Amino acid sequence: MTLTPAKSPTQGTTVTKPDVPRKTQRRKAFDFRRSNTGYVFLTPWMIGVVGLVCLPLLISLYLSFTNYNILGAPKWVGLENYIRLFTQDQRYVHSMLLTLGYVVVSVPLQLVSALAVALMLAPARKGQSLYRALFYLPSLLGASVGISITWRAIFDRDGAVPQFLASFGIPEQSWINNPGTVLWVIIALEIWKFGAPMIIFIAGLHQIPKELYEAASIDGAGPIRKFFTMTLPMLSPVLFFNLVMGVISSFQTFTPAQIVGDGNGGPTDSTLFYAVYMYQQAFQYQKMGYASAIAWIMLIVLGAVAALLFLTSRKWVHYAND
Repeated sequence: MTLTPAKSPTQGTTVTKPDVPRKTQRRKAFDFRRSNTGYVFLTPWMIGVVGLVCLPLLISLYLSFTNYNILGAPKWVGLENYIRLFTQDQRYVHSMLLTLGYVVVSVPLQLVSALAVALMLAPARKGQSLYRALFYLPSLLGASVGISITWRAIFDRDGAVPQFLASFGIPEQSWINNPGTVLWVIIALEIWKFGAPMIIFIAGLHQIPKELYEAASIDGAGPIRKFFTMTLPMLSPVLFFNLVMGVISSFQTFTPAQIVGDGNGGPTDSTLFYAVYMYQQAFQYQKMGYASAIAWIMLIVLGAVAALLFLTSRKWVHYAND
């Protein structure tokens, strides 16, 4: 680096200032061009986010304050849709409580099933990859219309489940037409889709050092004590992730409730899940403004539940650097 003389504007003396090397200038220009190249590759994603996420969110937020039936122009009604939801619409309140109960029951049962199978498949054994693929398969197919139709046929009066139970003296009945059992059929379908959290649990189990188990065995710890004092605390970040994703997914359950039930939330609104009721208001009754308000309430509830889970996670989620 060379120094060139420069005169001080106040004293008239000669001082020196460093010249910027040409290599540094070229490096800055190169970094600028490289960042522009990155933005160019991000352009399709940014267009998708703006066009398919941000703009629809803003439009639905506006429509939630209007009376809009698709065919006519939206009419501004202010907070009328939101006030009606909590003061006049009993079916909406029922759908909210039904969905909340479904989430509280199905998510823990699914996580317990996923963790139990993960503990069995984590150790290395012959044909391990095949077993994992077979157990993971329901997660890929469980949300499809075809599986929901199959599930409905299995639990119908002439299905495999009633006939199997009849061999034990239990009278045959249609589980999907009974308001007291159809919800449990949908919960069973949700539990059956434990493949995705199972794979994540297996990955978490492989991250636990084997030396910890060896040291615990030397100290005389049994399998149950190892599980509650070592495995669960070490798996708590993975468990927390699966819990958050499971809660979000369960709140948005639509296809199983729509197909396994009678398609209108029945019988007697026993399958009137939140997403099903929102679909009815939007596409059956063509109340897009009202359905937009329902959607935004769901977004707020999901945000509140996620925030609550993150706040409580400080007490039971343990990370490696804690």
